[in-house]
Amino acid sequence: MPKKRFSAEQIVTLLRQIEVLMAQGKSAPEACRDAGISQQSYYRWRKEYGGLELDQAKRMKDLERENGWLMPTKCKEYICCALPLVRCSC
Repeated sequence: MPKKRFSAEQIVTLLRQIEVLMAQGKSAPEACRDAGISQQSYYRWRKEYGGLELDQAKRMKDLERENGWLMPTKCKEYICCALPLVRCSC
């Protein structure tokens, strides 16, 4: 079975759907089953995205992606500038 990838917006929507089902009296495993995800995914997503609005979740993912791109560049600059004993190819 192929692994599903959910966008930040889809995750926030699913978390809200599960919260509604649980407020209606369903248990967490039943609500997760109805939403089509595992309990482990639900608790992991709730820890990461709990309380976020759709636009906030999208912005967070965009910033994480940008940060992943910038970190290697900034680290290389820091090493070249801060450590004069290291020979640099900058």
